[in-house]
Amino acid sequence: MRYLELAGGGRMPVLGLGTWKMGESASRRAAEVSAIRSAIDIGYRLIDTAEMYGEGGAEEVVGQALAEALRAGDVKREDLFIVSKVYPHNASRSGVPKACARSLARLGLDRLDLYLLHWRGEHPLADTRDAMRALVAEGRIGRWGVSNLDTDDMEELAALGDDCAANQVYYSAAERGPEFSLLPWQRARGMPMMAYSPIDQGALAADAGLQKIAQQLGATAAQLALAWVLAQPGVAAIPKAVRESHLRDNFAAAGLALGPELLAEIDRLHPAPRRKRPLAMI
Repeated sequence: MRYLELAGGGRMPVLGLGTWKMGESASRRAAEVSAIRSAIDIGYRLIDTAEMYGEGGAEEVVGQALAEALRAGDVKREDLFIVSKVYPHNASRSGVPKACARSLARLGLDRLDLYLLHWRGEHPLADTRDAMRALVAEGRIGRWGVSNLDTDDMEELAALGDDCAANQVYYSAAERGPEFSLLPWQRARGMPMMAYSPIDQGALAADAGLQKIAQQLGATAAQLALAWVLAQPGVAAIPKAVRESHLRDNFAAAGLALGPELLAEIDRLHPAPRRKRPLAMI
């Protein structure tokens, strides 16, 4: 597995597992815990979650899976990279540490590797940053970052300091808006972009153009779409999957080599943006 260097130090795997929509149903909990266990067995080491997902339910699912995997000796804690996010309405100076404590309790951990502001809300970025810095100083999180912030927001944040480690946004072969200004801005500062929904929630699996190109590699359209994201410098991806077959396919996509001609074909299918547009969010 390749790794990306985080702005300000540390590193994270280029491919991880997303957990959006997990923890929403008790009837699916066993299957979701099993999926995370399978992901760890396959080799995933980055797991992304949030207090918003299932109102803490996803964190509980991840926590159960991690506890079982650690007890079984399937993985060591120091080899995992666990990410969670704070709700914007909890992102005040006093709210961030309380939300973090709740997330850590649900996850059964004493430390997050990366803690993100889920999107910008009512609280000043300076207050959120100060609270995040305090958590780093206390050892409760390794690094902090943001999600769904566009270039102007990042410029404002950068004026407060240079210790934001990453920004997580919606980015895929069909949703290339971040390439116009945000991705170049982050690359110039050595700040990784974490791409959520890199296969457009599965929609790109049915993309006829990608299917035709993928046949050249003996791959699926979904694998090609994911490999395309991972081929972009400074970008990590966190596709969500539950079925073991999808987990394995996504993991294998990290090993696909996309040459210049193939990348040009994808550009013709899904061109880069020619003008600035608002970030997509789901």
